[in-house]
Amino acid sequence: MNSREISNGILRAIFTIVLCCLFIYFLYKIQTVIVYLIVSLILTLIANPIIRFLQRRLKFGYNFAIIVTLVFFVALILGLFATLIPLISSQTDNLSSLNTKEIEKNFVLLSDKIELFLKSHGIKNNLMSNPEKLLSKIDFTSITDLLNSIISFVSNFSVGLVSVIFITFFMLRDKDVFIKAAKWLMPDAHEDKILNSVGKINELLSRYFIGLILQTVIIFVLYLIVLLIFGIDNAITIALLCAVLNIIPYLGPIISTALIIIISLLSNINQDFQTVALPTTIYIVIGFSIVQFIDNNITQPIIASNSVKSHPLEIFLTILIGGFLFGIVGMIIAVPLLTILKVIGKEFFPDNKFIRIFTKGI
Repeated sequence: MNSREISNGILRAIFTIVLCCLFIYFLYKIQTVIVYLIVSLILTLIANPIIRFLQRRLKFGYNFAIIVTLVFFVALILGLFATLIPLISSQTDNLSSLNTKEIEKNFVLLSDKIELFLKSHGIKNNLMSNPEKLLSKIDFTSITDLLNSIISFVSNFSVGLVSVIFITFFMLRDKDVFIKAAKWLMPDAHEDKILNSVGKINELLSRYFIGLILQTVIIFVLYLIVLLIFGIDNAITIALLCAVLNIIPYLGPIISTALIIIISLLSNINQDFQTVALPTTIYIVIGFSIVQFIDNNITQPIIASNSVKSHPLEIFLTILIGGFLFGIVGMIIAVPLLTILKVIGKEFFPDNKFIRIFTKGI
């Protein structure tokens, strides 16, 4: 190998590295668009069974079925966000001048009541005995920034919603065009396997996301019943938020429980701590624990295992590994990714003993 060949190889390597860096930078700059595409793909997977139902049962035309389905999605999304309007509007007038002193006062009052309760039972608590010291480490002014961020998100949400619905419409309407383009790019030797994999993945993930929505609705209704029983204000909003948090496997219920403890205690700030605030909070936590027990042992295993054809222990381990590797995002995408890998493995390596055991039932 002469010097010219070596220099050409180095130049090609540098050129390749530069192209990869530019491509990664390009993906970084359009990350919002990528998110829109992923959300649109998920909505497409959920929409397909609904469209087929409208076509077969109600005899809708394909394009009309798409429009009805997307209108239903928009109405559902806007309805969910509408539950947040009372909570947001109550803060909008005083958002720029949020009374952080009042928050500090309530926090001190709550800590004093907890301290008094603990002392009456002979329990020492050095943390609550000096709430001013604890408050000095909390930046309450950041609450204003947080609420401003929420308002900014809500104001920009319409742009994302319109973009996602627009992309989803054309993904559904022109799916045959996309399939033809994909066939043209596929290697002929593996075309049938790839198409079979895509079809099976589409079917399983459609069932999975619909099952996830069903699970969220069940959790929302059960949480709402608990909150209404104990007269918590904004029960619909809180139940919805806790149900959505439940999408985060295992960690979501913990966050929901911590959230409802804080809300319950602050909701009863003017009530007697020992006879009203604490018992009410304990009862609500027990109610939430019962709901989470039902979800973890009945609803979630049945829906998840039936939708993606995986054993509950397999799903648990996959979510655990995803969490260790990629955090909360890894926990959320673990089951869909497992489903994709299982379908591909079964289609391309059907004779492998491990793959046959791993993909049994698909």
